[in-house]
Amino acid sequence: MGFLDALFGRSKPVKPDLDQLFGIPSAALTLQAATGFLPTGLGSVCFAAVEGGAFAEVQKQVRALLDADTERGGTPVEASRDDYGYSWLLARHTPEELPDLVNDLHAVNSELEANGFGPQLLCSIVAFRDPEGRSLGLVYLYKRGTFYPLCKLPGQEKRNNPLEIEISNLLRNDLRIEPDLSRWFPVWGAPGLDD
Repeated sequence: MGFLDALFGRSKPVKPDLDQLFGIPSAALTLQAATGFLPTGLGSVCFAAVEGGAFAEVQKQVRALLDADTERGGTPVEASRDDYGYSWLLARHTPEELPDLVNDLHAVNSELEANGFGPQLLCSIVAFRDPEGRSLGLVYLYKRGTFYPLCKLPGQEKRNNPLEIEISNLLRNDLRIEPDLSRWFPVWGAPGLDD
């Protein structure tokens, strides 16, 4: 950071650290022990699609990579587009295969980043549910290299903010929690959170 950046209060953007995703299985154990939230086996990656052949080819490669185990009984990845025009890839595993799910999400992010499409990556989400039926998404913000919990009230586009704060405090030793609460965006309609 240069002198003028310091003088004008600008800071360097945080470099994405995809290896932070590998902290999710540890966080899942903490969540289960303290709150009863269990992984659902669903996880998704959100990105802003770009027109053009190069991006279409990378998307095809990513889907082929994730669909490689369908011949052995795996579930193919599902692609969708939300109401805001963002693209999603949803990976499905059994709840016990959380490390495999995290590997898939890491692979999608890495493949897009390696092919020069890192700026299009927005977030990755791993879904959890508790015995009361409440849903929780651990959201990884690609451009910040941090996580935040997204706790939705059942059947509504409203958030359970007290539960989000409780979970963020609980997971501070497992994950790099986003300190700026204004960046804890609601992600309505994210595949996997309402399934």
